[in-house]
Amino acid sequence: QVQLVESGGGLVQPGGSLRLSCAASGSVGSTYAMGWYRQAPGKQRELVAGFTSTGGGSTNYADSVKGRFTISRDNARNTVYLQMNRLKPEDTAAYYCYLHTYYGGDYWGQGTQVTVSS
Repeated sequence: QVQLVESGGGLVQPGGSLRLSCAASGSVGSTYAMGWYRQAPGKQRELVAGFTSTGGGSTNYADSVKGRFTISRDNARNTVYLQMNRLKPEDTAAYYCYLHTYYGGDYWGQGTQVTVSS
């Protein structure tokens, strides 16, 4: 079992910044992918940014956040971060941390709300 605890959401003005954190605990040794999705009201959940461990490792971003968001990780702390800069109102959503394992495990955090508004 894996537990994911998110933090760092909140209310920010357009153009501002936030940093989300996701700390994983439990059986994290078989992690294959980890990152962030988001879901805005009335919209489907979409991938924001994520790491995968296959093929030497890769990082993926949604086109809408490239150049503004940066995902990073601290392997010693089993924590993934999402630095979000130049936030826009359309970034408003609930952000969910995810972790997938090589054995088919699929874990999600509880979600943290990000609201971009003046």
